[in-house]
This record gives sequence, structure tokens and C-alpha cells, in this order.
Amino acid sequence: MKIPRDVNGPEAVKALRRLGFESVRQTGSHHIMKRGEKTVVVPQHKPIKPGTLRGMLDQAGVSLEEFTQFL
Repeated sequence: MKIPRDVNGPEAVKALRRLGFESVRQTGSHHIMKRGEKTVVVPQHKPIKPGTLRGMLDQAGVSLEEFTQFL
């Protein structure tokens, strides 16, 4: 499955919330989210670059299929 190229910051935050992540804080243009021991930094860019999105999913321990299901 290809990484979506049109995901922006607010959409990624919504998808991660649906996956059980909670907002911890926002520092500048970066949203910090947490679920258990996993911490994810979500840039509020439009759009998020594919490599950055892949790194976020690795931080979160979430598969690409899971993430796109909750977009």
C-alpha cells in the first residue's frame, strides 16, 4: 500500500485519536500525542511529507493500513 500524499496535520491528529492516542500538548506547530509508552510528534503541516508520515507511524507502532482506515 502506498503512503497517502494528501494527509495534513489536523487529519493525522484525528486519525490518531481514533486509534486511542491522547493529546499531551502542542508546542509551536507540533502536536505531541501519547498512548501508553508510545509518543508521536505530529507536525501541523499541509501536507505531511511521505517520509515524515512513515516516521510518525513507526513512532506510533501503527501500520499504514490501520492508519488509513481511520482517516
